[in-house]
Amino acid sequence: MELVQLLRTRSGDQGTFGIISAPDFECCAAELPWRDNQNSISCIPTGTYFCEFIHSSTYGPCYWVHNVPGRSEILIHTGNLAGDESKGWKSHSAGCVLLGDRFGVLGGQEAVLLSRKTLRRFVDRVMDRKNFNLEVKEMF
Repeated sequence: MELVQLLRTRSGDQGTFGIISAPDFECCAAELPWRDNQNSISCIPTGTYFCEFIHSSTYGPCYWVHNVPGRSEILIHTGNLAGDESKGWKSHSAGCVLLGDRFGVLGGQEAVLLSRKTLRRFVDRVMDRKNFNLEVKEMF
């Protein structure tokens, strides 16, 4: 089974940002800031997780991240923003991992860009809709 890595490089109230690496593929990732693994307001803890290809009624083809301690329904899906809403930032994530082609700014907030295109490429071409293990690490 393939191993995909998420290396977090920085985190703050506007989100947690990093790089997703798979064989012959690399993209940007955005997650919520770390808030002690609280449901819907925090990124997931570091660790290794099994990811299953699913078809979400909300997001379409994406991946479900299994066995996150104390959490459920964590997905890898489309979206650009992952800020702390209690501090006035916008978010397209409730604890999920958002993929993008590059980092940028949307509406004055740090973001990942070209998310739909990037997720489509990751799901269809890179992972070929196969399940994988996701290793989440921090560099900061």
